Amino acid sequence: MPSLPVEFALMMVTIEKIGGQNIQGGKKRMRDVDFMAVYESVIKQIKEGAFLTVKAGQALNTMTIGWAAIGFAWRKPIMMVMVRDSRHTFGIIEKAGDFTVSVPTGDMKKALAFCGTKSGRDTDKYKACGLTTAPGRQVVSPIIQTPGIHFECRIVYKNAIDPARLSRDYDNLYPDKDYHTLYFGEIQACYEL
Repeated sequence: MPSLPVEFALMMVTIEKIGGQNIQGGKKRMRDVDFMAVYESVIKQIKEGAFLTVKAGQALNTMTIGWAAIGFAWRKPIMMVMVRDSRHTFGIIEKAGDFTVSVPTGDMKKALAFCGTKSGRDTDKYKACGLTTAPGRQVVSPIIQTPGIHFECRIVYKNAIDPARLSRDYDNLYPDKDYHTLYFGEIQACYEL
């Protein structure tokens, strides 16, 4: 039997459900999902907050993101995230080859607010919020171990925003002139816990 193209293979969903629960030996487990099938709910939640986690060497940090894009570029499934150069995560992601995005489905408002307002330079966010990580399946950066949809992405392109090319309509988003760098990650895995 011929192998399936990568784009088609990534779109397939493997689901084993019994009574609405994912079962493997009686335990809840992760299941691969079609990222386009969950696109709408993922983007809706990202507007409320999701966890961007990056690891480079021994450096590890999680921050809250509220903006992202998901789609196809270069014939690949891509997630684009934005990180301001003033963030602690920026120094780590600049050295990293990948990132993860954990989109929680449970009530994580307090942890998302904390990780979006406190810096990993000064605070152990994991301890303060009771967050734990789990190893990525395809990338070095871990995921936040929480119920939700998890994306593992390999950085394939980055580009710093050039303020001269940015519409003046967005000046109010950058009062401190701390512009974002856009990181395009090829989606290596997308799954639900």
